[in-house]
Amino acid sequence: MSSSVIGKDAMVVSPHHLATEAGARILEQGGNAFDAAVAVSAALAVVYPHMTGLGGDSFWLTYHAGEGRIRGYNASGRSGYRATLQAYGGQSSIPSRGIPSIVTVPGMVDGWDAVHSAYGSLPWGEVLSPSIVYAEGGFPMTVDQHRNAAEHLDMLLLTAETAATYAPSGQAPAPGTSFRQPMMAAVLRRIAEKGKEDFYRGETATEITRFLQRNGGLLGMDDFADHHGDWVEPLTGSYRGYNVCQMPPNSQGFAGIMALNILEPFDLAALGHGTYEYYHLCVEALKLSFRDRDAYLTDPAFYTVPLARLLDKGYAAQLAASIELSRASVQAESKPTGSDTAYAAVVDRDGNAVSFIQSLYFEFGSGVVAGNTGILLQNRGSYFSLNPHHVNALEPAKRTFHTLMPAMALRDGKPSILYGTQGGEGQPQTQTALLTRIVDFGMDPQKAIDEPRWVWGRTWGEATRELKVESRIAPQVRQRLEEAGHIVRTVKEWDGVMGHAHAIVRDEQGCLQGGADRRSDGSAIGW
Repeated sequence: MSSSVIGKDAMVVSPHHLATEAGARILEQGGNAFDAAVAVSAALAVVYPHMTGLGGDSFWLTYHAGEGRIRGYNASGRSGYRATLQAYGGQSSIPSRGIPSIVTVPGMVDGWDAVHSAYGSLPWGEVLSPSIVYAEGGFPMTVDQHRNAAEHLDMLLLTAETAATYAPSGQAPAPGTSFRQPMMAAVLRRIAEKGKEDFYRGETATEITRFLQRNGGLLGMDDFADHHGDWVEPLTGSYRGYNVCQMPPNSQGFAGIMALNILEPFDLAALGHGTYEYYHLCVEALKLSFRDRDAYLTDPAFYTVPLARLLDKGYAAQLAASIELSRASVQAESKPTGSDTAYAAVVDRDGNAVSFIQSLYFEFGSGVVAGNTGILLQNRGSYFSLNPHHVNALEPAKRTFHTLMPAMALRDGKPSILYGTQGGEGQPQTQTALLTRIVDFGMDPQKAIDEPRWVWGRTWGEATRELKVESRIAPQVRQRLEEAGHIVRTVKEWDGVMGHAHAIVRDEQGCLQGGADRRSDGSAIGW
């Protein structure tokens, strides 16, 4: 097991070492945490293209030391004006890949602009410079990117534009070969010169929408031109002396707070980490929070999510009392969520902090590169329901149920723990594991990430009620979970299905500790 990276002044963590290095360089050049976070995000859009990109969404939690408050930025896109139930007449669901899956406007570039405009200190072009260098000059193809490209090769070959970038010779480029994205570099240069206007109203928007219109897509120039993200007030809960901040709907963040509320009455420390009781209680608490999440989560502009009741400690106590310590509850199967996500965090010498996450939804999103932009478009809108009575039913200009949920835990009003993970359904589960391990069991962030993990239910692929557990969990614990009624499936000892988690902790001495997931290509850099 590795130990946390230690720093006093600054820390950067991300799922790709080149993105982490980009953030560190921006800090060394005099930038602040917000400059560095945008640089990391843009770099990830280039070097982690199977997980995230300019054609996707992001969510941001920011803490400005001078203001002394947490703010959230919702950089997720809405469905197009022509995205109606009638557009999918006769279909039971929105296709998960291809042009029909491209329903929502990408919010990523708007998120960069919002965070940088509000708090950045370096010139815009300087912040985007690392991503331009990686796109234009290339970077070594990682084993993870190669594996994902090889697994999805048939899909990547379906459109000529996608194949030209991701499988130019008809095969996934070999690990270690230089992966260049000249069209992406050109787009990034235009954004660096002209700002987000290029992406939403200029040459890039024109090329994306022209391509989509030629191929039967629903998004038009008006959808891009009218896009805007939103600064929002984060949701706040409490857990054993920490204030826990999450993004409000359309993010699933409230499910993370609900799970902690349900767990709080139980003395996890006394029960012991790694025990049957620990895993069982965590899984059962999360299943209960998922039940309400699935019933209510959607765009709050279209439907009121009853957050006051869902986040009430009294309601959580009722749910906690319904848990049987010796038996698993029965939870309905549900639709699988996406897995292509990248979480990262930055803290600078002034105490500014950014916790953020971004995604294309499924690996390689829709699988469609938009014309000559090099941009893979997300398929996030495929999560909309075509049932007109469903809370998350497809409607024009609507945000869908969103799995992305960056987190912060505060102590004495200041960020103490920044944490998050890849993996749609796994995000609240792994977040719960990280926070309980750090708070209840005193683990440093690297150990909290390295300890064996689980994920219940939908992740990648088919709907399921399986409880996937890594083989490093003790055999007797796995047996007891099965005897209690959990549908246990043992997976590899460091299985990618658990997602890529990262965290930064500021300890009681004021030192920073950073942890990165060995399942990813990531790293932590601190000094």
